[in-house]
Amino acid sequence: MRTLKLQVQATVDGFMAGPTGEMDWLTVNWTDDIGQYVAAITEPVDTILLGRNLAQGFIPHWATNPELPGADKINSTHKVVFTKTLDTSPWERTRLATGDLAAEINALKNEPGGDMIVYGGGTFVASLIKAGLIDELHLFINPVALGTGMAIFNGLDTKQNLTLVRSMAFECGIIVLCYEPKRA
Repeated sequence: MRTLKLQVQATVDGFMAGPTGEMDWLTVNWTDDIGQYVAAITEPVDTILLGRNLAQGFIPHWATNPELPGADKINSTHKVVFTKTLDTSPWERTRLATGDLAAEINALKNEPGGDMIVYGGGTFVASLIKAGLIDELHLFINPVALGTGMAIFNGLDTKQNLTLVRSMAFECGIIVLCYEPKRA
């Protein structure tokens, strides 16, 4: 079975974005050590999962900025966009998933292939976490607190126990916490 990883930037108080989606708080001066960590977790990935809202900015951003570190990997990797509103994909190497979220994810996990990774957005990530579909959570904690915003764990109706697999501090001030859900 394929592994579904979450890679997300967050604040120390658990937000993925500000109250209106702003991302101006991100630590952008990534150092080599964080770049190496990201390269290691994305190397076995052959599928990127995105919610429609994030996909509309994410896919064009990487396609028009091929000089950015990691752009080759992102642009060449197959993508699945989860949507209830699109009928066709306007993006290359991208297919749409329009059915039940858990059924679609479990079908993808049972297909042959490498790991899958999800980058966001907020509602999509919260739905995946709530449904227990994420196998590894790579939370990149930026050295900033917002006080309010889009919470990573928004909408949980039951406690989810996690096991810390590893943690690492990077030169740029970001800390990564890698968790796996405790399965019953």
